[in-house]
Amino acid sequence: MAVRAEEPVVPSERARALVQGAYDLHVHIAPDVPTRRVDDLTLAARFAELGLAGFALKSHYTSTAERARVVSRAVPGMKVFGTLTLNRAVGGLNAVAVEIAAREGARIVWMPTFDSPAETAGRTEPKPGQTLPAWAALQHELHGLGLGIEPVAVTDGDGTILLETRDVLRVVARHGLVLATAHLARDDTFAVVDAAFAEGVERVVITHPEFPCQDFSIEDQVALADRGCLIERCLSTPLSGKTSWEHVWDGVRAVGVERNFFSSDFGNPDYPPVEDGLALWADRLLGAGFAEDDVRMMIVDGSRRVAGV
Repeated sequence: MAVRAEEPVVPSERARALVQGAYDLHVHIAPDVPTRRVDDLTLAARFAELGLAGFALKSHYTSTAERARVVSRAVPGMKVFGTLTLNRAVGGLNAVAVEIAAREGARIVWMPTFDSPAETAGRTEPKPGQTLPAWAALQHELHGLGLGIEPVAVTDGDGTILLETRDVLRVVARHGLVLATAHLARDDTFAVVDAAFAEGVERVVITHPEFPCQDFSIEDQVALADRGCLIERCLSTPLSGKTSWEHVWDGVRAVGVERNFFSSDFGNPDYPPVEDGLALWADRLLGAGFAEDDVRMMIVDGSRRVAGV
C-alpha cells in the first residue's frame, strides 16, 4: 500500500539531530528480488552523512550476513547488520541455515514473513481486479511454475511448538542472536516467545504489532512486553494506512517508552527515502506529545540495545 498523498515526508532538523547515533534495524533495500528505492552502499553513505550509526539489511529470501560485512567495510564508520528470514527460500525453520548465518555474522533472525500461516495473499486466488503486493504476485508465479510454496508452521495443530522451531531457537540462543517474530499470528507469537525464553534466547522483538495479519490488542502488547520482549514500531505501518497513529501511540504509552524501539521498514519505491525514516518517526512522536528524552530513548537507545552496541 502506498503512502497517502497528504502525509508529510520531509523531516525537521530538530528530528534529524535527535536521532543521530541510531540504527534502523528493519530496511528492505537493493539488491533484492522486488524493486527497491536504494541500494545498500548508497544508503550506507547517506546514513553516514546524517550521523546515523547503521542499519540491518532485511531480505525475505536470503541471508544478508555476508553482504552486510562487505558494506560495513566499504563505508568507514558505518555498521551494517546481517539478518536471516525463515521463509521457504532458506528452507523454512532450518537450524543449519541459522547456524551458518550466525557464523557469517548475522545479528537478527526473523520468523516467517509472507510464508507465515497468517499471510494468505500469496496462497489464495486473488479477486478480479485485485492488485497484489509484489511478494504475493511472486508466490503465485512460483506456484504456476510448479514450485509449491507451503506455509511455514511453527506450531502443530494443537498449538505446541514444533521440534524444528526449538532447534532454531537453540541456535539463536547459543549465538546470542536477536529473535524477531516477523509476521506470526497472535497465538503462534505467544508460543514462540515463551519457547524462546525457555531455550535461553535473551532478546526477543515483537515485529510491527499493528500490522494487519497480526493486529495485536493493546493488552497483548503489554503481555508480551511483560514477558521480556521489546516492541518494534515500524513507520511504514501507520504511514501507509495499515493502522492509525492513535493506535500506535496507545500501544507505546501502555507498554512504556523503555520497552519500545522504532524502525522504518522502508525501501519500497513509493515510501519516503530510507534515510529519513527515523527522523520522520521523531517528528511524529514529538507531535504526539512525547518528550525529546523519550523520543531519543525509543529511537536511539532502543535501537542500539537491540543492535548490541
